[in-house]
Amino acid sequence: MDAHRQAHGWRLATALSAVVLAVSAARADLDTNAVLTRIAFGSCANQGFAQDFWDPILATRPQLFIFAGDNIYSDTYDLAKMRAKYAQLAAEPGFQRLRAACPILATWDDHDYGLNDSGAEFKEREGSRAVFLDFFDVPASSPRRQHGGIYDAVVIGPPGRRVQVILLDTRYFRGPLVKLPERAPDGGRYTPSADPKVTLLGDEQWAWLETQLRQPAELRLLVSSIQVASIEHHWEHWGNFPRERARLLRLIRKTRAKGVIILSGDRHQAELSLIPEGAGYPLYDLTSSGMNNARGHVVDDPNSRRLAGPFFYNNVGAVRVNWRGADSEVTLEVRDLQSRPVIQQRVPLSALQLTLKPSTP
Repeated sequence: MDAHRQAHGWRLATALSAVVLAVSAARADLDTNAVLTRIAFGSCANQGFAQDFWDPILATRPQLFIFAGDNIYSDTYDLAKMRAKYAQLAAEPGFQRLRAACPILATWDDHDYGLNDSGAEFKEREGSRAVFLDFFDVPASSPRRQHGGIYDAVVIGPPGRRVQVILLDTRYFRGPLVKLPERAPDGGRYTPSADPKVTLLGDEQWAWLETQLRQPAELRLLVSSIQVASIEHHWEHWGNFPRERARLLRLIRKTRAKGVIILSGDRHQAELSLIPEGAGYPLYDLTSSGMNNARGHVVDDPNSRRLAGPFFYNNVGAVRVNWRGADSEVTLEVRDLQSRPVIQQRVPLSALQLTLKPSTP
């Protein structure tokens, strides 16, 4: 890049950053004492496409919104361009309405982290991390600013109605993917790694996760940008790191963490999958993707753990909780952009605790 173009890029980023700062002033703060009954989430929102999903999200009257990754498509090493793309998101009127209506939590996936399918090898991961944390107004005093990656967790609600949101980082620490010599019939390119040393979460995040799973909570939303349950396709998923996936399931059982439900994205389609006894109880994985970047056509990806779907068109996810003591119930939903449920599953909260004999799927 010549000096003129570089200067122009920085001026653009600075101007758009002013928009970000102005928008961030109008935002709902997180109340950790609130009783959550309505949570929305989604992934794969390209800032360059029409963003018709904000009204369907707001129609769920969310008390909390969770970005599950690919919140923008930066796909660049250039941090000025990355900031400018976040500023495009910030300038969206629908995003501004959502940010004023409810608090937002977020993790990232590959396209907002860096490049397609990237992991620890991404050379601008530290700069990208700073841009992400700045955009989502993470305070300078937050532990999230002190450790590597962007993983985070929060418990919301009083005893008996606590919702723990665990935001995993599946990018910053992730080791190399193993490529097939040619694409598989489903179009994917990856196969499970046999390397016992390769990691997905990294040692420090694993240690932190164990601590979080030991925190008291009735419902835990484990947000993973990539799928945990569906592992038969040849795109990205936890099954590409089979030891890490098995470690996650063992850890949930070991800590006896009740109420775990996985929220995932990445796939450009929506579906609900189930590992029947993955946590010593049924482990649901609700995938919502993409908000404006779904496939829009049928692709027959294998998934023997699929309970509902797939839905191939733009969509948003929702979690509704009916707190009734021992009879509390969670409803998992995916909605199209006309706010119609296309996937819906009711789950008794009492079923999400370790009562079954543990087994490894």
